[in-house]
Amino acid sequence: MIPRLKPYLGKEEILTIFTSRKHAVRKFENAFATQFHSNNAIAFPYGRSALWAFLNALELKGVEVIQPAYTCSVVAHATVLSGNIPVFVDNTLIDYNMDIGLLADAITPKTRVVIPTHLFGSPMDIDKVNDVVHQAEKQYNHKIWIIQDCAHSFDALFKGKTITTAGDGAFFGLGISKQITSIFGGVFTTNDDVTAIKIREFRDKHFHKPPLKKSVFRYLYLLAMYPTFHPLIYGIVYWLQEKTPFLNGLTKAYHLDEKIHFPPDYLDLMTDIEALVGLEQLKKYTAVRSKRIEIAKKYFDEIRLTNEWVLPPEIDGATYSHFVIRTDVRDQLLTLFASQGIQLGQLIEYSMPHHPLYKKYAKDKPFPNSFLCSNSMINLPIYPNLHNINIDRIISFLLHNPKIYEK
Repeated sequence: MIPRLKPYLGKEEILTIFTSRKHAVRKFENAFATQFHSNNAIAFPYGRSALWAFLNALELKGVEVIQPAYTCSVVAHATVLSGNIPVFVDNTLIDYNMDIGLLADAITPKTRVVIPTHLFGSPMDIDKVNDVVHQAEKQYNHKIWIIQDCAHSFDALFKGKTITTAGDGAFFGLGISKQITSIFGGVFTTNDDVTAIKIREFRDKHFHKPPLKKSVFRYLYLLAMYPTFHPLIYGIVYWLQEKTPFLNGLTKAYHLDEKIHFPPDYLDLMTDIEALVGLEQLKKYTAVRSKRIEIAKKYFDEIRLTNEWVLPPEIDGATYSHFVIRTDVRDQLLTLFASQGIQLGQLIEYSMPHHPLYKKYAKDKPFPNSFLCSNSMINLPIYPNLHNINIDRIISFLLHNPKIYEK
């Protein structure tokens, strides 16, 4: 089976076990800051921990944090768990990002943070976001932080400018499904040295050194990724995930559980082994970025679908963490492709204002686009080590199987 995602790993990541661990995390932070055009990078166990730490370090409590309605649940979780209030803004049906036209009306005197999320690697109009927020700062006479969610986008470009340096800071997730990985992990970046000092001091005071066994388990998890994503083995993995409770609970429930919480180790410091793997991955980032853009271009050039299907926008500067297609036959499509040994991605299967735990924050607004996307999005495999023969296989099946277009 062709997996829906696959980390770009080689022998270099395995050999990190033999590398000196002295100052590994700090070396990773410095390299990450350089790669993503920032003066400061602070490492965390997860991207959500980075956002949570920012909110706490800046002593933001009981304030409104504006964020997309259609985005990963951990953003809202970090907001609530830090003692703040999520305010949702519906997305567009063009690039699936927050609708900037609705942003000004969402800002109130209680707003202190706006989180533009560059979903699926598509950059938002960072100039318009900055303009709207700066006008609100003048109106309400207080600071409103702009924190970029770069978990999907990394250094996507808007009009040739990297989104990582727009606003006051950015946070990244580095899990195994991201464009580059440190096994798990997250990073907060900022060009403001005072903010960086506050976040680092908060982290060093409240986060703990993990036990040695965690590094061992992280490394074993890394090793397990190599055979797991081999096409001959992944079919078994897929079956366990979809047909049994063995892996189903680890995947389906990851964002769809019934409580607002973080993983139990969210206050652990990044392990040295994660930092060393992250250093190796940073060396590969340029190649990863280029290959994703190359595959996306092939999809754009060769895929022609009926009007009932919506391809993603082709945007200069996008990094294509996902190649999404909107369709009202999503479930049938997932099943049909799987029967042919191709797993399609199904990401963000929820609209946050419609989630039972977050309905009270919706304030009776409908969020129609977010709801539509939560029920109609699939994404084609687009990872760098996807062989050309498999790309052609995906395109051919999508274009030439009549069952795909039956309702």
